[in-house]
Amino acid sequence: MDSDRRRIAHLDMDAFYASVELLRYPQLRGQAVVIGGGSAARPVLQEDGSLQFARLRDYTGRGVVTTSTYEARALGVFSAMGIMKAAQLAPDAILLPTDFDAYRRCSRAFKEAVAGIAPLIEDRGIDEIYIDLSEWPDEAEDVARRIKQAVHEATSLTCSVGVAPNKLLAKICSELDKPNGLTMLCREDIALRIWPLQARKINGIGPKAAEKLTALGIHTVGDLAQAEPELLRAHFGRSYSEWLYNASHGIDERPVVTSSEPKSISRETTFERDLHARHDKAKLSEIFTALCKRLSEDLDRKGYVGRTIGIKLRYSDFRGVTRDVTLPAPTDDAAAIRQAAGECLRRVPLEQRLRLLGVRVGTLSKKSEMEEAPQLIQQELPFSD
Repeated sequence: MDSDRRRIAHLDMDAFYASVELLRYPQLRGQAVVIGGGSAARPVLQEDGSLQFARLRDYTGRGVVTTSTYEARALGVFSAMGIMKAAQLAPDAILLPTDFDAYRRCSRAFKEAVAGIAPLIEDRGIDEIYIDLSEWPDEAEDVARRIKQAVHEATSLTCSVGVAPNKLLAKICSELDKPNGLTMLCREDIALRIWPLQARKINGIGPKAAEKLTALGIHTVGDLAQAEPELLRAHFGRSYSEWLYNASHGIDERPVVTSSEPKSISRETTFERDLHARHDKAKLSEIFTALCKRLSEDLDRKGYVGRTIGIKLRYSDFRGVTRDVTLPAPTDDAAAIRQAAGECLRRVPLEQRLRLLGVRVGTLSKKSEMEEAPQLIQQELPFSD
């Protein structure tokens, strides 16, 4: 493909989880809404038929913000922020629990809508994809508009799309005109549209690298593009400094990968309060069983079975530990996953309180290519009743 004819789009759903919730609660449109609460944040039906919503100021716990509406973001509330900290910034903001089943349904719907127009898609997560539009180099903007319309018709949600000569630039562009934006960029626009941006806007420049660049007096993408290669090499090494140079000049040859096999599938949850394996045995057993069941459903839906079953624990002091076991045959059965994960639990100390529990299945195989895996004999587990 001639690089001058290459057109790659990055589609990013706008405040995805929050937008899905606003479909359910349209009366909250235009308000500061935060997604990330547990079951206690569920709206309560009043006698008069109205709903009473939880407020951030009433939250107690250690949860984190999953996402927030743009009105909440204007108050400084962003994803991955502790909800208690968010409550200090926006005490009157409404708090809603997460509903990942609803988000996954909506995710499948928007991706199917896009595939009906442009099937060369690279799935990058629940709310974003890359799309190869190189088949329509001269009509890419029209195709992108059709895609945005199709997504809205399928989900009633908006998305933002950036179209550029490669994936790196397309991802940057999709953020420039949010929400409901469409940004077209050609190589001649890099100096005008990309170089004035903060260097950290480049996907792949993390907080530590951004901090080091700032210390060197490199603040914008343009600063980075004009930096001496020797300076970058001295502070970042040969490989990463070359990537920094290429990225700042909008050079990216990565293809749109239309299919990829996951290495593992996992489920985990952070508790609203620390739980103890003995004192909170019933609660942990319930959570543990639910994680394994949901993981089994994920495997079945995606068509995989796996042989390696693992657990992830994080103690109250934030120390983490993982363990795994390899089964004689692959499985997607919830009871078998729970049994194997229980064997892993026996190999870790459970005297301390826990703040996080996760279960993972790896060494995956396509279910269609495997015979039905034998089930393991159920045994008593550390969290079993």
